[in-house]
Amino acid sequence: MKRKMITGILCVAAAVMLGGCSMIRDMRSLLNVKRETENAATEILEDTGIEFGYVEEDSCEAYPEIFEPDWNTEEYKFNEENGWCSAVTSPFSTFSADVDTASYANVRRMLLEGKEVPEAAVRIEEMINYFDYDYPSATGNEPFSVTTEIAPCPWNEDTKLLLVGLKAREIQQEERTPSNLVFLIDVSGSMDEYNKLPLVQRAFRLLINELGEEDTVSIVTYANEDHIVLDGISGSEKTLLCDTVEDLYASGGTNGSDGLIMAYKIAEDHFIQGGNNRVILATDGDLNIGMTDEGSLTRLIEEKAKSGVYLSVLGFGEGNISDTNMEALADHGNGNYNYIDSISEARKVLIDEAGGTLFTVAKDVKLQVEFNPEKVKGYRLIGYENRTMSAEDFSDDTKDGGEIGSGHTVTALYEIASTGSSFEISSVTSKYITPDVPEGSGEFSDEWATVHICYKEPDGDESVLMDHIVDETAISDQMSGNLSWAAGVAQVGMVLKDSEYAGTTDLEEVRSRLKTLTGNDEFREEFVYMMNKIK
Repeated sequence: MKRKMITGILCVAAAVMLGGCSMIRDMRSLLNVKRETENAATEILEDTGIEFGYVEEDSCEAYPEIFEPDWNTEEYKFNEENGWCSAVTSPFSTFSADVDTASYANVRRMLLEGKEVPEAAVRIEEMINYFDYDYPSATGNEPFSVTTEIAPCPWNEDTKLLLVGLKAREIQQEERTPSNLVFLIDVSGSMDEYNKLPLVQRAFRLLINELGEEDTVSIVTYANEDHIVLDGISGSEKTLLCDTVEDLYASGGTNGSDGLIMAYKIAEDHFIQGGNNRVILATDGDLNIGMTDEGSLTRLIEEKAKSGVYLSVLGFGEGNISDTNMEALADHGNGNYNYIDSISEARKVLIDEAGGTLFTVAKDVKLQVEFNPEKVKGYRLIGYENRTMSAEDFSDDTKDGGEIGSGHTVTALYEIASTGSSFEISSVTSKYITPDVPEGSGEFSDEWATVHICYKEPDGDESVLMDHIVDETAISDQMSGNLSWAAGVAQVGMVLKDSEYAGTTDLEEVRSRLKTLTGNDEFREEFVYMMNKIK
């Protein structure tokens, strides 16, 4: 059954006509109509036992004016894929850690709706990092564990895959510090869609129900101008908070920059020393008043981030979402970016993974993999195109890295060619560098690489360095479950991007392999199903 979302205004009569459709869930987010009409439709749908969410394809075709938008101005930033690098002339690969998952959820939405996926919308590292991996927990006082593995590459017989996995220390519920949260909600006219403001309202109600008396919540909205709706309310005032969120409605322009300035001011007014101070922005990213370009917005956020207030961005909707703006805001605001396409995804991000989403274990996390040319001829980092950094930036505390939250895992994949491989690597040689190093001749002949990790404590200003050696013990003849799953997701991402590096990838083979690795994970099962939708 092909699922498509309802995008028009559903009146009572339309609700009756659709009474025979199945799999309709999240009924309260049905449409952004006037409250009287919405309540009437709600009563009828409840009487018929229907839940809201998705409808049968034939219903979508029967009522195209209700189901299909006739415009699309979605905006994605193009990043050229990482190419091969010589380990002799470029031994360092440096990038900022990334735990964003927005790209995966957005790609899923498009595939399940039967739409073509723009190549620029596919960020392979976000697809890989959407899933959980079985990495060991951190020990002692270290903020995360490090796992590495080398095994044959499933799409190129002449190369191998190197997995680098981090798992952040999990902050237990009783250890979590009080939260000072500012809900910054876009209530402009573009949010007047069933999968925008109504879904925002449901998502925040979920989060409100998880808060306690020691937590502080403020609500700021913006349209033509910003507005302080609630200022410093205890998390125990759940009825007031939920009712206030429920009463919001969408209209007007989109002055997001003024909203951000006000939200940060409120967050600073209620700042909790040693606590979780965070602005949570819910928007489609479509700005048309005040600062609207990515450069001005990122400069604004970089300045505000110095206050110690983090920024999480939740993206909503379709048709006009500005993925570029939302990703830039999160990256420069010491936060994360998630795309919410359903109440299930809202629950995953804000409830099931609340620790990782809201509680930071380490900030400005940067990784640098130093390859040993005795063992590695060349390498290619898969994904992270918009997170790569120069080797010099690794030790520069002024250069921003990524943030890792409680219990989060970060996975990076490299395709590597060993010195004994017939795979050819193009490189520019220098008279000061010897390109041919006899294998086993050097002091570090057992080492394939060293993973350098640089991070700061959540309230620290100076970086801490960790090193992890990748030696012969990391090598295996077969991929582990972790590596096999990550490699399969990467293969799907490369197919969606029409990547020149996809090699012999066959989606049916990938699907068969991943099907054995789903376990009881509903999100992995969904991914395997979703692969059927790739054209």
